[in-house]
Amino acid sequence: MNYLMPKKGHLPLHSSCNVGPAGDVCLFFGLSGTGKTALSAVGDRKLIGDDEHVWTDKGIFNIEGGCYAKCVGLTKEKEPEIYNAIRFGTVLENVILKEHTREVNFHDTSITENTRASYPLEFIDNAQIPAVCGHPKNIVFLTCDAFSIFPPVSKLTPEQAIYHFYSGYTAKIAGTEQGIKEPTPTFSACFGEAFLPLKPQAYADLLYSKVQEHNAHVWLVNTGWIGGKYGVGKVIFLLFSVLASKLLVTSLMPFMMDLWPKLSSKHSQSSI
Repeated sequence: MNYLMPKKGHLPLHSSCNVGPAGDVCLFFGLSGTGKTALSAVGDRKLIGDDEHVWTDKGIFNIEGGCYAKCVGLTKEKEPEIYNAIRFGTVLENVILKEHTREVNFHDTSITENTRASYPLEFIDNAQIPAVCGHPKNIVFLTCDAFSIFPPVSKLTPEQAIYHFYSGYTAKIAGTEQGIKEPTPTFSACFGEAFLPLKPQAYADLLYSKVQEHNAHVWLVNTGWIGGKYGVGKVIFLLFSVLASKLLVTSLMPFMMDLWPKLSSKHSQSSI
């Protein structure tokens, strides 16, 4: 799909996707550990998919039919949609079962912190089947910034969006990469370089044209550290928890879109 779709003018996406009650579609780009799956599974928004999609002239469709979620430290209170999806038929990786009850111990990381659950899309109660929707109103680039460079939320111009899309910056963190003990900066073009058989420009050009055509808002969201680098600052994703981070989609974005014209008129040189 990543090879054939661009040749037909369609954009393959290494992203998650959901749609709100009003039909507003949101895409989440990000490397492993940045929060794609967690932020796409929001209770009042229909899940389209958590990893691979295609953006065509008609909208977005999912090409996997399932989810691949991190489950280290998973609780029903923190991520109820993912917790409830883990049932008979789910494939678990690297997890430990409690010896006497055979219950899953999501807090046991004796094998690795990269514990995973793979399940069909329909195991998410609010999944949209068939997994198709319209054009995105919002696009979110997720970066786990371990060096406190980026603010929690930035709004990008189309040109800035393509720069960050090319860069695909984040930090490798323990639990997402073997041998990583401390966060290490990494760059993955289009937030999925390993999956792309064509040059990054082929995908970037398509994204730029579609953002312009459909007037999509692009955001850069830091799910890493603020107030100082790793070991000094505080972790945004843990500080506010997944629940608070989801407010970005349900509440903050509509507020920011209303407020942004007033802010950008005063700070016209940059949208960040």
